[in-house]
Amino acid sequence: MRVAILTISDSASSGEREDLSGPAVVAFCRGLGWEVTSTLRLSDDPAGIREQLRSIADSGRVDLILTTGGTGVGPRDNTPEATIAVADRIVPGVSEEMRRKGTEKTPTAALSRAVTAVRSHTIIVNLPGSPKGAVESLESIAHLLPHAVHVLHGARHD
Repeated sequence: MRVAILTISDSASSGEREDLSGPAVVAFCRGLGWEVTSTLRLSDDPAGIREQLRSIADSGRVDLILTTGGTGVGPRDNTPEATIAVADRIVPGVSEEMRRKGTEKTPTAALSRAVTAVRSHTIIVNLPGSPKGAVESLESIAHLLPHAVHVLHGARHD
């Protein structure tokens, strides 16, 4: 599976803070044998997020885009809205499962507004911005994603 990882954080994109969540997600993906094709750091600017999601999804070069950051209730948390704006379809069960599993260890995981969507032949999953939260969320749904990609690419699922 080919994966692009976008860290969405004003401070990480400007270099004020080290990006820890992006590398943690990269390591997890590689541990599963997934091919990480690109990593980017973006500010929390909604237009920039939408532009990158569109560009990457429409390129046909990845099966999965994982975003990390911008999913909370803060004033600059814009990732879910940007994802919804570029989506062809929403896949609510995936994000619901991340929140369900997350609240078992971290009750504040219920505050996540992360969404999962499809654009073209690419799945987009929003993950939390903390390295621990991002990896735990991805771990809770990783078993679903290869099947979802397979079906999205036209495989029968009788």
